[in-house]
Amino acid sequence: MKVRDYECDIQGVVNNANYQHYMEHARHEFWEALGSGFAEMHDQGLDAFVRSVNITYKTALRPGDKFDSCLNCRKDGAKLVFDQGIVREDGTVCAVGVVEAVAVLNGQITRGEHFDALMDIIHNQFPEDAE
Repeated sequence: MKVRDYECDIQGVVNNANYQHYMEHARHEFWEALGSGFAEMHDQGLDAFVRSVNITYKTALRPGDKFDSCLNCRKDGAKLVFDQGIVREDGTVCAVGVVEAVAVLNGQITRGEHFDALMDIIHNQFPEDAE
């Protein structure tokens, strides 16, 4: 991805809220790559909701910087936990985050059964990354 000018604040660095947007975008792209889009899930009565976000800012991104929004995920009880990072193209880590998500089926929080199936897909598609 590339930082757009309007994402920066008066100090000329990316506004802190945009790092969360970058991380959210990576999770959505990842989810879709696994064949499980949020709109399709919602139509089936299943929704994934962010339970918590914790971001540590390390180095500011500036206009025009190119970066990757990276993630790993793991299941922790009923939660799906995303360990995420924003890494500038020169390898500098700009932010790290931990995002916890829960699944809600027809308005009721689940025990994370859908995440079990998702983790199976991940382990089948990326066996070298499986724990």
